[in-house]
Amino acid sequence: MSDVFTGTDQQVDNQIIEHKPQQSKKALKRAKTTLMWAARSWFTVATIGLWLFASYILAFYGGAILAGNIEGWNDVLPNGYIPGDIIGNIAIGAHVLIAVLIIAGGPLQIIPKIRQAAPKFHRILGRIYIPAAMLTSIAGLYMVWFRGSAVGDMTQHIAISVNALLIIIFGFITVKYAIARQIPTHRKWALRLFMVVNGVWFFRIGLMFWLTVNGGPVGIDMKSFTGPFLDIWSFAQYLLPLAVLEMYFRAKESTNTLGQYITSGVIFLFTLCTGLGIFVALMGMWIPRM
Repeated sequence: MSDVFTGTDQQVDNQIIEHKPQQSKKALKRAKTTLMWAARSWFTVATIGLWLFASYILAFYGGAILAGNIEGWNDVLPNGYIPGDIIGNIAIGAHVLIAVLIIAGGPLQIIPKIRQAAPKFHRILGRIYIPAAMLTSIAGLYMVWFRGSAVGDMTQHIAISVNALLIIIFGFITVKYAIARQIPTHRKWALRLFMVVNGVWFFRIGLMFWLTVNGGPVGIDMKSFTGPFLDIWSFAQYLLPLAVLEMYFRAKESTNTLGQYITSGVIFLFTLCTGLGIFVALMGMWIPRM
């Protein structure tokens, strides 16, 4: 059965297993199957959450335009709309529309069956997705440092900027390996790109998860939107998903069944936290504003 992320590694897995004794073969196969389903579980939950988030963005920002209430953008985005700043307002609107494309299109690039059944679609979407992600990152840097559209303190602004720079760097590396036809390496970097591109989504669901499990804003000053948790999570919103992904890569290429089961457990826990964060964000933030 093909892997939800790479889609072509089953032959490699079989070669690894074939070099093990019969008893070890069965144990290793079970461990790899568990790891595969852990990855699929997280990806399924994440895809649902990303598409819900994209729907919310489109409904909120697009709905404000249709209702003639663009000032409503400022309810969730400081200085999202500034009267008289035509170029800046257009830039913000384009940034939001591109974000919808990136958030909704990302999972379509990862699903193996889509890549296999429609390779041309995969290539075309990739040629749109990566430049769009890089462009919106540059726009994000402008919004943070020149337009004042970011909340929080300097630590959070630096974290957002690092996230944007990682998107740009990972985008270039992903394209580099695609051009070189080094497909396995290309796919790994595409997944790393997928994680950092969705940092803004991880931030929101992680924040809602934290508020829920703690019963309130522990480590957060809600008035200024600052505090130790926000400073840490501003970096962890993309570093934590990247760390889990690297664990997955190592476990998948390993013959250590214990390590694979531990990694599977971490991913299943990550899935539960992701699911809870999505549900709370949906009920508490997204649906009320749609």
